[in-house]
Amino acid sequence: MTTQPSEILDDSAPETASPERLPLDAWHRSRGGRMVEFASYEMPIQYEGIMAEHAWTRTHAGLFDVSHMGQLAFSGDDVDAALETVLPGDILGLKTFRQKYSLLLDEDGGILDDLMVSRRPDDFYMVVNGAMKFEDIGWLREHLPDDITMNHMEDHSLLALQGPEAGAALAELIPETADLYFMQCNAFTFGGHDLWISRSGYTGEDGFEISVPAEAAEALADALCALPQVKPIGLGARDSLRLEAGLPLYGHDIDTKVSAIAADLGFAISKRRREQGGFIGHGRIAKELTDGVPSRRVGLSIDGRLPAREGSLIFVGDAQVGMVTSGGFAPTVGAPIAMGWVATPHCAIGTALEIEVRGKRLAAKVAPMPFVPHNYRRLKPGA
Repeated sequence: MTTQPSEILDDSAPETASPERLPLDAWHRSRGGRMVEFASYEMPIQYEGIMAEHAWTRTHAGLFDVSHMGQLAFSGDDVDAALETVLPGDILGLKTFRQKYSLLLDEDGGILDDLMVSRRPDDFYMVVNGAMKFEDIGWLREHLPDDITMNHMEDHSLLALQGPEAGAALAELIPETADLYFMQCNAFTFGGHDLWISRSGYTGEDGFEISVPAEAAEALADALCALPQVKPIGLGARDSLRLEAGLPLYGHDIDTKVSAIAADLGFAISKRRREQGGFIGHGRIAKELTDGVPSRRVGLSIDGRLPAREGSLIFVGDAQVGMVTSGGFAPTVGAPIAMGWVATPHCAIGTALEIEVRGKRLAAKVAPMPFVPHNYRRLKPGA
């Protein structure tokens, strides 16, 4: 059976006449990467096939080029307090060499983007979605104080090494990375170049995201793919992996029309921030925590083999109660799965639903997420 990425070709970024090329463009093409336009870049969607690449990442280690993402650095006096005005997370309490998932919210509490933010010894490092990076940069410049310096790290590539053998593979090149646990990060060197590495990723597997100077990216990619555990993996498998992991894709599962609470992303808003506020969008967050939300992001398991794609309508009887936002065949699960927005009265795990696909109604039910258990290398509590 073949599979296709759930929504990866339906990018929300505006089309450009001539998409940009990644620093590793020739590297991808030389390895048989099939290139497509995504987030205004030409990017590899697959090499030997999405199913094979998905399975390899679940069992070994896959190398993803995510250099289309926006890498930003923030510095200045009281930069952590300044970031708390635009992010709902506990930035003041974020320890050095730690990172966390966070959000950019608009004045109405809608989600402008989701992101990762890390505290480094001298600044903060942030990774935002590629399709939204220029909008994010403009919004941050507008809302942060003038004395906060923001550096768009356009001279850096970003590589993601993901899979159960990722730790052992990277440790062969950089032994000190073996000491990192999930959501920890630090500076390392490779071939005389400075790297910033976090133990994180967007596949549900153990792994790393590696910020590397663009001129050193090819040497690092060559060294990693020379290891028997590692193969290059395209965007198609990255999308099917993140769907199995229950992770939302910006512009599809989340956007400005929805809130963090309804999207089941409330964990990104600490208790202190919920109570004290002081960030853009807090009014809606506070109201929804008190009053509830009309619909929620849920997981969906689907009977049969036919996948439900983005835009498929969800029903209970004759009443439409929601819509699919991401969907596809899940190779690890061996069945079609989806994410979607469903009216709150029908969001309980196990609730029977129907999804309309090609004029047919497919039996489905609300399913717990993740669909495949996360495999992060977590630090034990108290350690």
